[in-house]
Amino acid sequence: MISINEIKNGLFIKVEGELYVVVEAVPYKPGKGGALMRTKLRNLKTGAMLDRTFRSADTIEDIHIEEKTYQYLYSADGQYHFMDTETYEQMSLPEQVVGDAKNFLKENIEVGAQVYEGKILNVKLPLFLKFKVVETEPGARGDTVKAGTKSAKIETGAIVHVPLFISSGEIITIDTRTGKYTGRA
Repeated sequence: MISINEIKNGLFIKVEGELYVVVEAVPYKPGKGGALMRTKLRNLKTGAMLDRTFRSADTIEDIHIEEKTYQYLYSADGQYHFMDTETYEQMSLPEQVVGDAKNFLKENIEVGAQVYEGKILNVKLPLFLKFKVVETEPGARGDTVKAGTKSAKIETGAIVHVPLFISSGEIITIDTRTGKYTGRA
């Protein structure tokens, strides 16, 4: 059990028997009475958002999360297949668990995962990954870094904005947290 002072973004908690991740936690001190913690929680099963206010007298059940490493294998029929790098056990996850990470999943990359009672709660990509640009408009003479950006399709099918001088076939580096171009590889 934890107190409301220990609630922070990214914390996994159990509320009324359901697992949630704290998306936003804002402390609030009214003029009278004890402190409050206003939170936005995302249900890990359904993905539904819940606004919940905890009082200082409330105790919240935190859950023990295990960090593991998995290798991404492939996707098929809306399922993403991973292999545990220690036990070589394979498992598949639905698209809602993988979330936005699906845009940057390349075959054979290692990803981090947070596991609770044998179930993967979410997938964490490496911070920076290299991708091949498979489709973009051709650059024109005089294009520079500061002149603007254009859309480019990378090998995973995701669309990212790149400088005008990037052409098809080039390898670029993407920040997986923001989905933004960071440079040539």
